[in-house]
Amino acid sequence: MKKSKRTKKSNTWKIKQHRDQFYKKSKTLGYRSRSAFKLIELNLKYKFIKKNTKLLDIGASPGGWSQVSSKIITSGKILSLDLKKMTKLKNVSFLQANFLEENTKKKIFEFFGNNLDVVISDMAADTTGNKSLDCIRTNQLCANVVKFSSKILKPNGVLVSKLFMGNDFLEVKELAKSMFKKVQFFKPEASRNESKETYLHCAALKTL
Repeated sequence: MKKSKRTKKSNTWKIKQHRDQFYKKSKTLGYRSRSAFKLIELNLKYKFIKKNTKLLDIGASPGGWSQVSSKIITSGKILSLDLKKMTKLKNVSFLQANFLEENTKKKIFEFFGNNLDVVISDMAADTTGNKSLDCIRTNQLCANVVKFSSKILKPNGVLVSKLFMGNDFLEVKELAKSMFKKVQFFKPEASRNESKETYLHCAALKTL
């Protein structure tokens, strides 16, 4: 049964209202992006960011997630990483580099040593206009984050990363399950209803 024009307009209005709710809140509260509320929700649910956390934020620009983290972390350490520039945040170190390059990974290791507690990533591939391709490319980035996190995190470390529901979703899920003892998924209220994004939460590395 086809939806009426009135129903379609109503649904569009609801989506816009939902979107505006978090956009307006981000402006009112001074957050750099509406995605800040996604991390706030994720941390309320899983409680992985604490005052002494040592945290890596991959794909950080414009800095919404780093900003939220810096409000919680007072005696830890934060490194934000992105290809794009990011305006400086208090108590946050920034590295403008390509995460996929080995030299970048070497610099991350040098910064944290063996003391990294949390990796967060809201990274997404640049859009091409092809939703299926964009989904695959973003999930490939997530898979790379999972692999890297398994090498640098402390044994009881936590990874939180954006992931899209798509053809390769199960592949990334199985990859995460092969490396972490606990693997969960959560879509925050701040995620747009029409978006296929969800967030991967991994905790406690498996030992060989």
